[in-house]
Order: sequence, then structure tokens, then C-alpha cells
Amino acid sequence: MAQASKSSRRSTPRKTKRSLSAATVHVFASFNNTIITVTDSQGNTVCWSSSGSVGFKGSRKSTPFAARLAAEEAMKKATSMGVDQIDLIIKGPGPGREAAIRAIQSMGIKVTAIEDITPVPHNGCRPPKKRRV
Repeated sequence: MAQASKSSRRSTPRKTKRSLSAATVHVFASFNNTIITVTDSQGNTVCWSSSGSVGFKGSRKSTPFAARLAAEEAMKKATSMGVDQIDLIIKGPGPGREAAIRAIQSMGIKVTAIEDITPVPHNGCRPPKKRRV
């Protein structure tokens, strides 16, 4: 029985290079990590980066420096696809949030809008007890 050649065995089609001029950048800044996702106008993910994917582990992922590096990497990926203007959507109270915003603005891409969609409870769940150190 003849075996199929390597090229005809591919089960999923190869990813095509996208080119888009405008995109939406979502910054999710939690207390443990910062995740930056670049999406197109329909909301489909184009590229992403996080403090963990840049190479930080543990508590160093939550630092503003790690968030800055993650934002710079995500913007480099986006500019290689031709993105020249973005809308910025920020979510979460984490320490890397401001650093990520500054890094994105310093990359030379035109920021058309900045929106904060951090969920704020209307006195919902009881917060955890205060730490005694």
C-alpha cells in the first residue's frame, strides 16, 4: 500500500498572512498577568501576547515591566500585518495596565479611542478578608 506524500497529509489548511489597516487592541490586566490581544473589526483574534509568553514566570508576570514588553511584542506583530491605527479597550485593575497603554502609544501607531470596560460591582460579592502581614 502506497503512503501519501507529506504535503498531501496536512489536515488543516496553512494560515494565510493577513493584512489589515485598523484593529482593536484588548488589554486585560489582572493582578497576576497582563494579556494583550489584537483583533480585527469582526472581533477575530489576529495576534496576542502576554507577560507569560514574553518569558516571565510567577510573580514577575504581574509587573509593569513585563506588561510593557508584552505590549511591545503584540504591537510588533500587529505592525508586521500592516496595522496603522487602533482602538484600545482596557479591562481589569492590574498593575500592568498603565505601562501597557504607554508602551502601545509609544510604538508609533495612531490610537483613535481608549475605552475602559473594567467591570465594577454594584455592591456584589463580599470581598476577601483584609490581609494581616
